[in-house]
Amino acid sequence: MSAHDWLIPDWPAPANVRACVTTRSGGVSAAPFDSFNLGDHVEDDPIAVTSNRQHLVDALGCQPAWLRQVHGTVVAPADPSTVIEADGNWTATPGIACTAMTADCLPALFCDRAGTRVAAAHAGWRGLAGGVLEATVQALDVAPQELLVWLGPAIGPATFEVGGEVREAFVQQHAQAAGAFVSSINAGKFMADIYQLARIRLAGIGVTAVSGGGLCTYNDPRFYSYRRSARTGRFASLIWLQP
Repeated sequence: MSAHDWLIPDWPAPANVRACVTTRSGGVSAAPFDSFNLGDHVEDDPIAVTSNRQHLVDALGCQPAWLRQVHGTVVAPADPSTVIEADGNWTATPGIACTAMTADCLPALFCDRAGTRVAAAHAGWRGLAGGVLEATVQALDVAPQELLVWLGPAIGPATFEVGGEVREAFVQQHAQAAGAFVSSINAGKFMADIYQLARIRLAGIGVTAVSGGGLCTYNDPRFYSYRRSARTGRFASLIWLQP
C-alpha cells in the first residue's frame, strides 16, 4: 500500500481478509473535494475521480465493486464490472473488494471467521433503521456467531443531532436503543450514537463480535463530512479476500 494515512482496521479477522479505509489525502481532486475523493456523484471533476479510483486499485491490488447508494437495504453480490444500486455488497471471490462510500454515514465491514466471505454495508440512519446490517448478514448466509464486524469512521455521538422521529424509529424496534439517544440542547432534538445503535441491531440477530467505532468524521479532518461541509467528497471503506 502507498504511504498515505489510510486506516487499516484493527480487528481479529483471518490473515487472508484485507481491509482499508481511505482518507482525504493522496489524490488529485481540487477543493472542496481535496484530495482523494472517490465519489462520482458529488460534482467533482470526473477525470480526478477516475484518477483517484485508479490509484486506489494500484495501491491496494484489488478491484473495488462500486455501488450507487440510496440509503436502502438492498445487499447485492459484488461486481466490479458494473455499478449496482444497493447499500451493501458481498463476495466469496478473492481480489474483489466490497466497498462502501461515506461522509458521516456508518460503513460496516463483515467477514466470516473462516475467511471465505466478506461484505461491506453503507448505513445512514435510514438504512440502519431499515435493516441494512441485518440484510448484509442474511446475504452472507453464515451463522451469526461465525461473523466478525468492524465499524468504520462515522459521525460521532457528540455531533450527530437528530429529530424525535429518528429516535422513535429505532426504539420501536429495540427498546434498548433508547440508551443511544441523549437530549440535545435544542428542544425536541437528540444526540444519537450510531455506533451503539449498530451494535444493538447486530446483537439482536446474534452478531456480537463487533470491533471499531469511536472515530468521528465531523471532528476528524482526515475524513469527509457532509454535515461539516455539504459540498464535499466521499471516502471508501473496502474489504476483500487476498488472492
